[in-house]
Amino acid sequence: MAIELSPETTERLRSSIKEYFAVHWEQEIGDLKAMLLLEYILNEIGPTLYNRGVLDAQAQAREMIEELDGTCHEPESRFWER
Repeated sequence: MAIELSPETTERLRSSIKEYFAVHWEQEIGDLKAMLLLEYILNEIGPTLYNRGVLDAQAQAREMIEELDGTCHEPESRFWER
């Protein structure tokens, strides 16, 4: 599954990559190198991070479902059983 980003997000990430290289590596890189690195990250690293996020969301949903009975259960009245 390819990870698709909006043009705004792509631009923000491209700029972030360029800034990272400038600050941490003291190296200016161009738009092409930044985009190639972003594509690499999206293709090689992105799916692993995405899958981890899905697993975390599934675990959280299961936990919430397990707690649902205790959270939403209302004791029934025994008034009519007398």
